[in-house]
Amino acid sequence: MKKIVLLAGFALIMASCGGDKKDYDATGTFEATEVTVSAESSGQLLHFNISEGQVLKGGLSVGQIDSRQLVLKREQLSTSNEQLAATHGQLDANKRQLNANKQATESKQLDLRKQVAALHQQIVNLQREHQRFSELLSDGAVPRKQVDDIEYQIEVLRKQLTATEEQIASQNAALADQNKGIAAQIEGISSQQAGINAQQAGVRSQQAQIDDQISHTFVKSPITGTVLEKYAEQGEFVAIGKPLFKIADTKTMFIRAYVTSEQLKNVRIGQHVTVMADYGKGEKKRYSGVITWISNQSEFTPKTIVTDDERADLVYAIKVKFINDGYIKIGMYGEVKF
Repeated sequence: MKKIVLLAGFALIMASCGGDKKDYDATGTFEATEVTVSAESSGQLLHFNISEGQVLKGGLSVGQIDSRQLVLKREQLSTSNEQLAATHGQLDANKRQLNANKQATESKQLDLRKQVAALHQQIVNLQREHQRFSELLSDGAVPRKQVDDIEYQIEVLRKQLTATEEQIASQNAALADQNKGIAAQIEGISSQQAGINAQQAGVRSQQAQIDDQISHTFVKSPITGTVLEKYAEQGEFVAIGKPLFKIADTKTMFIRAYVTSEQLKNVRIGQHVTVMADYGKGEKKRYSGVITWISNQSEFTPKTIVTDDERADLVYAIKVKFINDGYIKIGMYGEVKF
């Protein structure tokens, strides 16, 4: 009889132990990637259209800090740039006129050989005549005066040739000096234009800086997510670095769970697991997750965490990523099944 009672008691204990078997391997809390957005410019917060719990798209502008002074400064720089461009254009026109003058001056320069070619030919012809008449003079066929007249004509032409060459050379030298002066003026204009180009580059650089500063006056959501907290209101004066709101990516979430050293050997990064959210009264939602991080240091078991081995004092944290369907909230408790 005693044996029957003992067996029955043992069976009851085994049954109760089997009924207490957990359907999870680790527990933890749900987390999300949170970003605190701060002011990137100083001034009055002219617009700020967000509310806590609102879902924002990444890159969406939700507010703006006063940028009037920056806009005015940019307009001033634009005016300066236009004036520089006008000056550059006037210098271009001056340079074109000088180039035209230079070409005209060059066209006035005479080709010495062409200009004196006729005189050279006349002298050559007279020298032939002089040779022929000299021979005739030797034979007594012509009077001496004819030979003397030819020699005189040759001498006159030679003097005329020398004078013409000197005149053309002088004229060409004067024109060359004019061209040098014009070239110097063109070079001076080019230097002025180079200076203007440098000034315009400086203005464009300042405009780019102003544009960058203006872009920082827009308050934008860096990620797609849900607004968790709002720290400022429209109309407030904000300084650079002042927190404006906190946003979290509640679409792609994580559960930070804890495993014992015994379980650690069966856990690896990239492993697919099941994430469960307990809504009470036995209602659970299951999600497919992937282990993305395993701590390489142990820590004391948090008081709110239940481990597979409840006697364990040290545990290792892991992170499991999953896609939230909107039901999971940050800070809720969850479970992981490997």
